Amino acid sequence: MSSPHRFPAPIEVKGRAVCMCARGLRCTSVAPGHAMHLIQARLIAATPREWTDAIVESAEEGLVVLRTLDGSRVDAWSAAPPEDLLPGAPVALHARHHALALGRVRLNVALL
Repeated sequence: MSSPHRFPAPIEVKGRAVCMCARGLRCTSVAPGHAMHLIQARLIAATPREWTDAIVESAEEGLVVLRTLDGSRVDAWSAAPPEDLLPGAPVALHARHHALALGRVRLNVALL
């Protein structure tokens, strides 16, 4: 009779997982601030009234500071912000599903 194999528990495996963007590669995580999940993209498309217009105040090292049209400041983080996310750029923020739109580009952002 063979002995049963011991498989690592999911928590053990998850504890060792590192998103590939930390190594300069494409994001493998769909956590806020990383790659956009298909379901997240569908949710933001299905709720168009929840977008808020904003202007980029600054964008450095993945930290994006936005100013909404009512004057509120919103800090967000993205693992891989696009190069054209520059101060003064008009964007739209979907706070409930943590997404940022820059033209046709949709980013998964972590709201800070």
